[in-house]
Amino acid sequence: MATANEKNTQTKTINGAEILVQALVRQGVKIIFAYPGGCSMPLHQALIKYKDDIRTFLPRHEQGGGFAAQGIARTTGEVGVCMATSGPGATNLVTALADAKLDSIPLVAITGQVPQAVIGSDAFQETPMVEISRAITKHHYMVTDVKDVARIVKEAFFIANTGRPGPVLIDFPKDCQLATLDEEPDYDPETYLPGYRPELRKAAPEQIRQILAAIKRSKKPILYVGGGAIISDASEELVKFAHRTQIPVTTTVMGLGVFPGDDPLCLDMLGMHGTVYANYAVNEADLLLAFGVRFDDRVTGKLEEFAKHGKIVHVDIDPSELQKNKEAHIPINADLKNVLQALNATITDDDLPQVDNWLAQVKTWKEKYPLKYPELGDVLSQQYAIHELWNQTKAREPYITVGVGQHQMWAAQFYKFQKPRHWLSSSGLGTMGFGLPAAMGVQAQFPNDLVVDIDGDGSMLMNVQEMATLYTENLPVKILLLNNQHLGMVVQWEDRFMDGRRAHTYLGPVHHPEAEGKGDGTHGIETYPDFVSIAKGFGLQARQVRSKAEYPAALAEMLASDGPYLLDVICTYQEHVLPMIPSGGTVNDIITE
Repeated sequence: MATANEKNTQTKTINGAEILVQALVRQGVKIIFAYPGGCSMPLHQALIKYKDDIRTFLPRHEQGGGFAAQGIARTTGEVGVCMATSGPGATNLVTALADAKLDSIPLVAITGQVPQAVIGSDAFQETPMVEISRAITKHHYMVTDVKDVARIVKEAFFIANTGRPGPVLIDFPKDCQLATLDEEPDYDPETYLPGYRPELRKAAPEQIRQILAAIKRSKKPILYVGGGAIISDASEELVKFAHRTQIPVTTTVMGLGVFPGDDPLCLDMLGMHGTVYANYAVNEADLLLAFGVRFDDRVTGKLEEFAKHGKIVHVDIDPSELQKNKEAHIPINADLKNVLQALNATITDDDLPQVDNWLAQVKTWKEKYPLKYPELGDVLSQQYAIHELWNQTKAREPYITVGVGQHQMWAAQFYKFQKPRHWLSSSGLGTMGFGLPAAMGVQAQFPNDLVVDIDGDGSMLMNVQEMATLYTENLPVKILLLNNQHLGMVVQWEDRFMDGRRAHTYLGPVHHPEAEGKGDGTHGIETYPDFVSIAKGFGLQARQVRSKAEYPAALAEMLASDGPYLLDVICTYQEHVLPMIPSGGTVNDIITE
């Protein structure tokens, strides 16, 4: 039997799971979304031990946890954290990782793994997560020694949130979680990452002079701005630069909010479902200032025809994006905020372009081709529903998340964002089911702010189970469900390019005539599924509306409610998202009617 004196002199041990959680605390993590299982149980025990430091939210699906972590990362710019067990738990994170990679979102995903002794033996719930995630993460780790845990966590956060942000995977075998150290580890070891040098890149003075010279010579300049401007926190500098130069601004879907949507210089979104005036302006521009963009196909259409009449300046933090899709005359690998600061500090009256005629032309296009939607009497359209949401909420500056589909594009068109990081959209991967769990993460981070998920019935069903998380974790997310009983965007393509043939795009029973496009185009008294009953079953307040007359009051009721609320808005499915440039097309192919 040990004496009291002997007990006092015993060395305090700490296991790998506790080291990881302590390392997260030291990285400033306050929230984690984690779903437990056999190979992550030690991690959850550690999370309980340190519950005063980190709040653990239990999602109802690992993918939901991954998107919730993105909700934090997209709104704060800090690293979001999620956790899953081995095998199916880990693979359920794959889509969230791929999504974060394409949209440059800083994420650290921790997965349990089977003990090292049985790795490679097809053990129960074993999957090779490092191999699976290699192409969809910025970096990945397999922990093999408890002594490495603290260093790996520090490096993972550093990699995730420096340079071009992205997701990092830490795969953590159970035996390493349980292994112990007899002394406190070094939580701030020296970082040694050969080949990775994400130091803040600054433009050379000569490059700044080149940009200013190009601006001075231009008669039809356009600022084409993407998510990189938000990542670099360059919104204030961008607004100052645009106002100084009077250069019109168009953004990608990832760039919405970086420039005020109601500013006279704002041309809204460009690309496939961008405004006519933005696409016309880019097509006619003699100078394209491409800031924090990657010239993706949904923006450019036919690459060789995109912005072919002018000089291109391309600024991006990621050197691999320069000259990748579109050749730039002045490619600059630098942090955009630094570039804009340098431009604002250097520009003189003599550098300003003469753009009066250009602004007049752009104004003419805006007046001739405004964003619009048809008047349908008392019938609800998604465009009207979103526009009314904007009218009722714009003063509150809510956080808006979306699923993927027509409602996503209409939200991008008709909700005018004034600030960055208030619009959350799965843009690069286009992941259905993104909206609800992303909103869940935002609400966890900002419990007193208004968070609205604009969703479609197809997208909603992809992660509908997260309504349980809203209720159990007391997250008052408001769900504006635009329910047209169809996969609306696919229906639109069927109508435009497939002679209207319905091929598995109706979400109701297969015996219904609408399944083959033979219905009368209206919704029956009962819609499928009964989202109001489902929501109430999860503990949410819920209501359905079918007419324009009842919608404003119902919307106001939802927005005024204290807890989570689902408003099921029955909409037409015949409406198309317009304008539209067909895939691979040019501005000459734009569809407006």
